[in-house]
Amino acid sequence: MQVIPLSEGAFTVDKSKAFVPFDTSSEQLSNRPIGSLLVEIQPFVVITERDIILLDTGLGYNLPDGTPQLHHNLAQAGINPSQVTKVLMSHLHKDHAGGITTKNAQTGEQFISFPYATYYVQQREMDFALGKGSASYIPEDFRMLEAFSRVEWLTADAGLIDGYIRYQHTGAHCPFHQVFWIEEKGETVFFGGDDAPQLQQMKSRFVAKYDYDGKKCMELRKQWWEEGTDWTFLFYHDIQSPVWHKALV
Repeated sequence: MQVIPLSEGAFTVDKSKAFVPFDTSSEQLSNRPIGSLLVEIQPFVVITERDIILLDTGLGYNLPDGTPQLHHNLAQAGINPSQVTKVLMSHLHKDHAGGITTKNAQTGEQFISFPYATYYVQQREMDFALGKGSASYIPEDFRMLEAFSRVEWLTADAGLIDGYIRYQHTGAHCPFHQVFWIEEKGETVFFGGDDAPQLQQMKSRFVAKYDYDGKKCMELRKQWWEEGTDWTFLFYHDIQSPVWHKALV
């Protein structure tokens, strides 16, 4: 399997849930707003023998010329967006789901970003996001999925997609968060979304206030880190180590 990080850049985020671009090459970390976090926004592409899989969709920003940043990043990796066959969504918070759709800056018309792919979304997460939700959700980014024909609504707590992709509902970072394992020819790629967003969090035990169930997140990270001696871990919010394989370190 081939793994390609699709970095959208570094951002600071605080209680307002606003993502503010941060240039790590020229700005000082000490100048960040008090109480803010510094995170990378980084979807991934995993290329297998049968699929081109996108893991989460980033913030959904457009470049100055109107091109979706995610489409540009894919093109830079030699992938036409129309080649993506599966989009696996860990959850629908705006920094993960913004690129599900794209909007024409001139006409305001909105489109599904990957119309030839099948989207895999936890049904309970969609219901929650469109219902009670929170400031972390922007329903207009993903509401079009309700009428899109190429959506597989996942309803179980765990299951198998096409015989080689496992998913598990965790309810840790948010009530209906899910994680994925892609397994092919003895290789395992693990994507923990915001349950396991950074390498350092796998190595230390702490409860984060921004998680729905911080204690569960902590325990799951410990479990996965111990189990995944030969896994390739994908860290969505890690600036320095987005892809990590313990056996190669």
